[in-house]
Amino acid sequence: MAARVISISRTRGSLGEEVGRLVAERLGFRYLDEEIVSAAAARENVDPELVADVERRRSFVERVLGALAVGGADAYAPPAPDETVDTEHYRTLIRATIEEAAGQGDVVIVAHAASYALAGSKGLLRVLVTASPDVRGGRLGAEEGPKTVRRSDSGRADYLKRFYGIDAELPTHYDLVVNTDSLSAQHAAAIVAGAAAEI
Repeated sequence: MAARVISISRTRGSLGEEVGRLVAERLGFRYLDEEIVSAAAARENVDPELVADVERRRSFVERVLGALAVGGADAYAPPAPDETVDTEHYRTLIRATIEEAAGQGDVVIVAHAASYALAGSKGLLRVLVTASPDVRGGRLGAEEGPKTVRRSDSGRADYLKRFYGIDAELPTHYDLVVNTDSLSAQHAAAIVAGAAAEI
């Protein structure tokens, strides 16, 4: 049975979005990335930026440590009283939106930790598209690239911890790991599409 849902996790600068679009084109599947946030927001009739902020928001501890490192004790501002409740509500909403999209089948879902949200589902191919930090940094620009990669990787690790309790992301969390250091997005997409046919 061929995979009807492909979840593509990606590190920043790895060409994951491009790979996802190419896989969707090859297979005639829908492509979803930011549409997940838009759909989640539409379900609650709220601004998509509010939902996106929940994904970007660092944990309470991370924010405290970051503020203290930059500006000392005076730089820290406590969270709003309802922040924890709202954050958990929108996390649940994002997960539900991912599950609904997957339930319709024939879809490539990029990002939003969909591989974790859908783990154990039938007809699912979980893919990680990555590359070495140097290559990713180079793709993002010589000056800001390395910093952006570090910040993004830290944010990604925090996201997995907050949403899914994952302390360390492992290759075994995926069915296929594709390194784009040498592979083009087109070659990577061909590998993913080929693997999807075999699931």
